[in-house]
Amino acid sequence: MAWIRTIPMDDAGDELNDLMAKQRGLYPQEYAEPVHELDEGLPGIVASHTLIPQALYHAFATFGSLMSPDLPLKRRQHEMIATMVSLTNKCHY
Repeated sequence: MAWIRTIPMDDAGDELNDLMAKQRGLYPQEYAEPVHELDEGLPGIVASHTLIPQALYHAFATFGSLMSPDLPLKRRQHEMIATMVSLTNKCHY
């Protein structure tokens, strides 16, 4: 497994904190709390983007926009699609 240096949120600067809050604001409320307890405060895929805050914002803002409650898919449908894509791609995440 690859190892990528990340910035813990305790060490995050203003730009990273601001963009993290901004992209989180795009997600429906039901996504506010992680389903599984996290070891270091952020999912690994999010933490891997902390070195480039603008990339983090744009990548995860896209997902947040696609999960807008104004769109017809519900969380269970998001989860079903994610599960099938991961299964098809043999991705353990």
